Amino acid sequence: MNGSISGAAGPGANLSALRSHNAALVLGLLRAAGEDGASRLELAAHTGLTPQAVSKITARLRAEGLAAEAGHRPSTGGKPRTVLRLVPGARHAIGLHLDRDELTAVLVDLAGTPVAVRTADFDFGAGAERALTAASTQVRALIEDAGELLAADGGLLGVGVAAPGPLDHDSGVLHRVTGFPQWDGFRLRDALERRLGIPVVLDKDTNAAALGLGTAESSAYLHLGTGLGAGLVLGGGVYRGARTDAGEFGHQVIQLDGPRCGCGNHGCLEALCLAAVAGGETGVAARLLGVGATNLVRLLDIDRVLLGGRVVLADPAPYVRGVSTALAEDSARAGRPIVPVEVVERGNRAVVEGAAELVLAPLFARG
Repeated sequence: MNGSISGAAGPGANLSALRSHNAALVLGLLRAAGEDGASRLELAAHTGLTPQAVSKITARLRAEGLAAEAGHRPSTGGKPRTVLRLVPGARHAIGLHLDRDELTAVLVDLAGTPVAVRTADFDFGAGAERALTAASTQVRALIEDAGELLAADGGLLGVGVAAPGPLDHDSGVLHRVTGFPQWDGFRLRDALERRLGIPVVLDKDTNAAALGLGTAESSAYLHLGTGLGAGLVLGGGVYRGARTDAGEFGHQVIQLDGPRCGCGNHGCLEALCLAAVAGGETGVAARLLGVGATNLVRLLDIDRVLLGGRVVLADPAPYVRGVSTALAEDSARAGRPIVPVEVVERGNRAVVEGAAELVLAPLFARG
């Protein structure tokens, strides 16, 4: 059992948590199976649960409208097996990406498929009141756009917010966001919940993207846009660190006498990389990103590097080439396999769809 569950609530709370976890495992397998679905025996085999337990769980999921029958498997001599599938439209979640100069909101179904999207200009430095008003306005407009759709199902599960870091994922509090120290200590999650009246989850933009991309192996998602950060997947899940502050990739110092960074240090990778981008020196920016990626691979021994963010996506080839070359050269020196480098398939949607996944992930035993 999870040691974080309080014993003061008695054994019933532990049993309830276990049942919820088992239901999430089953629901996660149905989500992964897609339209093909899965039989109860297949679900039992993959979860380690008894067929009787799976039958009880799937009956509850069907009663809640989350799962439905989807035909039968061909018979192999016995009774044909009934196939169950996830009902994607049974619930929805909203993802909200608060970038430094742009706001994007997306409504997704349980499969993570976008249903509606809105984008607007945004000024992260305009102050809390204006930022909250802009964010809540777009979320309400998105809900209004999808009014009939949401009214037809069990409703909206919540809003996942992806914002620049550093921040505390557990408490929903922003720290000294690079370039915007005035946000330090602001309880963004609670403030948005009060405005919207629905549950809100907050995480860093890079962590949200890493979660949404759903890579099983150890990997790093490097995001170069208005800033530079990383989302880390280690041990099969997003790694946030003891204080949920891991992934401040852009603030590794690589030039002691370098230019001052918005974080207060000198010679940070982010400051050098963004300066090269601003000066039109794409090749230099790509080589710098490669240096940072090499440091990260050396430190964590990760299996794959993913690249994203508006700067990379505007011209992916030189960044893939620069990072791949740096990693290949380092691998040759160290005598270890070359780590592959890819541009994220979802492009500019990776962060905002990952933000929605912050809400969906617990339903499927992910996160």
